[in-house]
Amino acid sequence: MVTEHEPLEARIVRVLTHEGLWLATAESCTGGLIAHRITSVPGASECFLGGVVAYSNALKTDLLGVSPGTLAAAGAVSPDTARQMAEGARDRYRADLSVAVTGIAGPGGGSPEKPVGLVFIAVAWTGGCDVARHAFSGAREDVKQQTADMALAMVWERIQ
Repeated sequence: MVTEHEPLEARIVRVLTHEGLWLATAESCTGGLIAHRITSVPGASECFLGGVVAYSNALKTDLLGVSPGTLAAAGAVSPDTARQMAEGARDRYRADLSVAVTGIAGPGGGSPEKPVGLVFIAVAWTGGCDVARHAFSGAREDVKQQTADMALAMVWERIQ
């Protein structure tokens, strides 16, 4: 039963556990915030395998299987990188579902083509992967929180 005040991460843990599904995370710009929110829910060990904070391109490649060619051509902040991060986490960690985020939290690091607040979120499952582009605003922590909120919303949408 969902209550209107039940946090999204609690709903996710409840449904994943009930369905016998496992979740993994691959995070860059959020630095582990999504995994933190999931593991703050009692019982998360019944559905959460773990997560990777792959901040550097080297770790995106080594731990998640992101293609060096993708990183060279599209960059770390791109829909292709987000997709490969999510698919890599799902495949490598044998999860049923994974969520990945990559973006520019700021205050620096942005460009006219890729401004601060640009984030790509991907949710991968057996048979597919959704990738969404977002333009968040505010200070660094605001961008991280908005990214985590949207990533959890995308997971929730997929498992409903």
